[in-house]
Amino acid sequence: MSSRAREAGRSTAHHPARPASGTASTRAALPYLVLFTVGALPAYLAPTIVGRLVGELRLTATQAGTVGSVMLLASAMAGIALAGRVDRLGTARLARAGLVLLLAGFTLAGTVPGHPGSSDSMPLLLPACLLGGLGAGTCAAVAGTGIAAAGRHRITVLALLATSGTAGALYLLLPHLGPSHALPFLALALTGALTFPLLLRLPAGRTTAVPDPAATAPASATTVPASPIATAPTGPPLLGPVLAAGMVLWSVAQNALWGVSGQLGLHRAGLNEQRLCLVLAVALGSAVLGVLAAGLLGDRAGRAAPITLGTVAIAACVVLSATATSPRAFAVGEVLWNALYPLVLSYLIGTAAALDPSGRWMVLTGAAAALGVAGGPLTGAALLAGLGAPWFAALLGVVLLATAAPLGLVARTVDRRTLAEPTGPDPSAIPAQRAEDRAATRTTRAP
Repeated sequence: MSSRAREAGRSTAHHPARPASGTASTRAALPYLVLFTVGALPAYLAPTIVGRLVGELRLTATQAGTVGSVMLLASAMAGIALAGRVDRLGTARLARAGLVLLLAGFTLAGTVPGHPGSSDSMPLLLPACLLGGLGAGTCAAVAGTGIAAAGRHRITVLALLATSGTAGALYLLLPHLGPSHALPFLALALTGALTFPLLLRLPAGRTTAVPDPAATAPASATTVPASPIATAPTGPPLLGPVLAAGMVLWSVAQNALWGVSGQLGLHRAGLNEQRLCLVLAVALGSAVLGVLAAGLLGDRAGRAAPITLGTVAIAACVVLSATATSPRAFAVGEVLWNALYPLVLSYLIGTAAALDPSGRWMVLTGAAAALGVAGGPLTGAALLAGLGAPWFAALLGVVLLATAAPLGLVARTVDRRTLAEPTGPDPSAIPAQRAEDRAATRTTRAP
């Protein structure tokens, strides 16, 4: 064996390929980012969907709420059913199936005739939204598995930024296109259709990691095998259920307030409809700032501190919004709350991704959040009517404070175990191996 060949073998063994640059890894994760957006958009657009069903189709609030709940519950159920099964069923195959269901369901919902007083629309709307919700949940499950495999906080932040930006753009655009109930449904279908070309970049089989075009070095016989720790769940088995249960309460408490924020702003804070829409638009815009702040903070403070302190701050904002009797107090509470929500959510998603790199708990955590979104409006309306604003605010604040400790504890445990895990071969063994290689090289060169 020549010395040059031996040097090449030693280089492969002891100098693994450099990780892909941030741009390369982002390009590889692009299909998952878009699928995440497609899967999350129905929850973001649920308020305008329900409002337009009441406004144009003249459905009762209960009927329109049922349609929205069916859509979001179907999405959550799809995530629960597919958690841990995406790799086995095939990433690209599931993504295609999810987009087909989403297109079929929301296109059908958008073509339901808009007759005033047409309660007979329910037999068409319910199965259509069921199909669309199942498709969205399937897309979210595929996206969650891919993002968990990436294992980078930056990818999570980009996913939330794409979702917030798309939802904000649709909220600004849809009012200018008219009051038709079909518009948000067709917007969801169009977004799904635009995603199809990106599916060509998805792997057909297992998603053990986001494809990395910059790290395709050929393997060597002396290459150190990947550690099994990299794909094993992190932490005790109870961490996942605690995280998912906490996410249900965390989500339902906030969506209970979001579902009645319009009523509180109009009837308690004294805003007119025009000013209320402005406050809510600014609040949704502040979500982008929260995502950007999460990106700037990164992993420098770990995950436990942003989750715990952020949830405590959210609880304070929720109480302020729900008890506000002036426009200024209501606006401050809504804007700060909507800025903090995605910041904390990005770290919760990151914790779920680190808990199990196969993506199982990230998918289940997303489904748990969807359950909270689905049950929030009904819960908020019932509690506000039964308790009144002050007790309603106090109950939501207590629930959020109760979730801060267990969610923070899960994040802290995951952080500690992640730091304790070995990330590669023992460096102390490398100099000895290099010495053996040099000795072998000298022997080869000797006459």
